[in-house]
Amino acid sequence: MSRRTLAAVLVAIAAVVGGGAAVAHGGGALTALGTPEKKQAAADTGLPPATVPITRGDLSDSSQEDGTLDHLGERKINGALNGTLNWIAPIGSDIQRDERLYEVNGRPVRLMYGAEPMYRTLKAGDEGRDVRQVEENLAALGYTGFTVDDAYSEKTAAAVKRWQKAHDLKQTGTLGPDAIAFAGSAVRVKRLGAATGDQVAPGQPVLTVTGSERVVRFKLTAADAVRARTGTRVSVELPDGRRAPGKVSSVGRTATTGDDPQDRTPKIDLTVSFDAPEKIKGVDQAPVVVHLTGATRRNVLSVPVSSLLALPGGGFGVQVVENGTTRDVEVELGMFGQGRVEISGSGLREGMKVGVPSA
Repeated sequence: MSRRTLAAVLVAIAAVVGGGAAVAHGGGALTALGTPEKKQAAADTGLPPATVPITRGDLSDSSQEDGTLDHLGERKINGALNGTLNWIAPIGSDIQRDERLYEVNGRPVRLMYGAEPMYRTLKAGDEGRDVRQVEENLAALGYTGFTVDDAYSEKTAAAVKRWQKAHDLKQTGTLGPDAIAFAGSAVRVKRLGAATGDQVAPGQPVLTVTGSERVVRFKLTAADAVRARTGTRVSVELPDGRRAPGKVSSVGRTATTGDDPQDRTPKIDLTVSFDAPEKIKGVDQAPVVVHLTGATRRNVLSVPVSSLLALPGGGFGVQVVENGTTRDVEVELGMFGQGRVEISGSGLREGMKVGVPSA
C-alpha cells in the first residue's frame, strides 16, 4: 500500500508500538533489528527516550494469516437402488476413477469423473453430455473402439460390455446410476449418510464427499483482501513446521462477520491451492499459517511506524536526533510492511538517528 490517511496511520502506529520490526539491508535477506539504542531522556533538551537508525534496504508488505487445512468442495452422493447397504467406503478414504463408493445388495456403485449427474440409464441411440462423460471415462480406463462424442453407439455399448465383464457384472451394454456416480475428480469421504446393514433407497444421501486435493482456507478483512487476488503467491507453514508453496486459487465475493461475537469485522473467505498437493499431509482442520509475500520496494529508506509524528500543519515527519539536539523533518510515506514504513524527504540519509518511544 502507498499512502495512508492520518487515522489509518495512527491506528498502525498503535498496533506496532512495542512490536518487532525487520528490514533487508543492502537488498539482502530480512534481519531483525535489535533493541533500540537507549538514551537518557533529558527534559531540558527534549531528547527522545530511545532512537533507531534510518535503514536502507528492501521492504515488503508481506503478512501472516491463520488458516486451516481442508479439502476442495463438498457434495452428497445419493443412493440409486432399493436394498441393503452391505459395503460403504470408510471416512477419510480417497476414491479414484472406477473404484467403489458403496454397494447395495452386493451391487457396487463406482466413481466416474464428470460434471453432469448420472440421472438415467444409457443405451444405444441415446445422446447427450452424460453420454460423452461415459465415453471419456471408458476411454481413460482403456475400453476403446468408439468415437468420443455425444452419441451412445453400438460400439459404445460393446465397450460397456467389456467394462461390465471386467467387474463380473451382467453384460447388458447399458449403464445407469445403479452402477456409476459422477464427481468432478477423485473424492475423499467426509461423512457417511448410512451404515452397513441399513436399508437405502433412491435419492437417499449415502456419502458426503469432498475433492481429494488438500487446500488451505483462511480469511482476510474486506479492506485487506486486495492484497490476495487470485494467483497471488503464498507460502504455507504446515503443522510439522515445513513450508509448502502455493497460490490463492479463489477469493470470496461476499464479506461476512463470522460467528465470533468479539470480532464483527467483515471478512472475505480465500482458498489456497498447493503447488504439490499430493505431498501435503495432516488432519482435517489442522491450523496452518499462510505467508502472503505481497509487493517489495527495493533499496528504500525506512523507519519503524512508531517513529512517525503527526505534524501540526498536517502530514507526517520524524524526529531526527543529531549532536544532542532534535529537529522534526517532514517525510513522504511509501509502503508499509513488517512494522516499518518507507520514507523519503529532503536531507534524509541512511544511518541518521530518529526518535522512538521507549521499548
